[in-house]
Amino acid sequence: MGNLFCCVLVKQSDVAIKERFGKFQKVLNPGLQFVPWVIGDYVAGTLTLRLQQLDVQCETKTKDNVFVTVVASIQYRVLVDKASDAFYRLSNPTTQIKAYVFDVIRACVPKLNLDDVFEQKNEIAKSVEEELDKAMTAYGYEILQTLIIDIEPDQQVKRAMNEINAAARMRVAANEKAEAEKIIQIKRAEGEAESKYLSGLGIARQRQAIVDGLRDSVLGFAGNVPGTSAKDVLDMVMMTQYFDTMRDIGATSKSSAVFIPHGPGAVSDVATQIRNGLLQANNA
Repeated sequence: MGNLFCCVLVKQSDVAIKERFGKFQKVLNPGLQFVPWVIGDYVAGTLTLRLQQLDVQCETKTKDNVFVTVVASIQYRVLVDKASDAFYRLSNPTTQIKAYVFDVIRACVPKLNLDDVFEQKNEIAKSVEEELDKAMTAYGYEILQTLIIDIEPDQQVKRAMNEINAAARMRVAANEKAEAEKIIQIKRAEGEAESKYLSGLGIARQRQAIVDGLRDSVLGFAGNVPGTSAKDVLDMVMMTQYFDTMRDIGATSKSSAVFIPHGPGAVSDVATQIRNGLLQANNA
């Protein structure tokens, strides 16, 4: 703002209020304006047309009795065609805006639980904006946008919320871990069952092959040597295998095999058992 030879310079994005002997005359637009002070004209003040922002912190209580601090950001500006109302009707526009913000927030938040406050912050901001725009337009101000930029609960409440969230995530992780271990155990059991089944098939085939081999040997020997019975041939085969086994055990220095009862006479008992098994297999 400058003053030179009854001329006043109004800066860009500003307007000036011109009075004559204390009475409003007109609104001066940006540029060089003539203000003859000799007839009582003077500039009473200026208003900026720039966008302004006001951050308002409001402490209130939710429906579930949790105290929170809500921070609202109000973006506003002066209406050019109502600049005189903005200059004369309000002495402190920021205080008036804060009062409306407090009134709306403290009317909306106590109706909501804490979680709903976070979810419905856009609805709260819209309510604040509608109420402010309706009230402040009459005073020459335009409310462009209202934002709820922060909702800050009490520190103990925040800590409790974090613990609840952490516990829920740990519970989900434990369930997933238990499910994975369950799958591993099921697969391991299925593998062991399949392994035992195949092992049983192998043992059964092995025993069948031994029985078939012994039967063929006994029958062949008895047919080639007249006067020998199958029992004699089987006793001789068992005795031969007994001495072969004892020789193999004696050749191994670290062998820990023990036969109970031990002695050549025990071979006849083993032979009797094998012979009975062969007879039962043949009958079957």
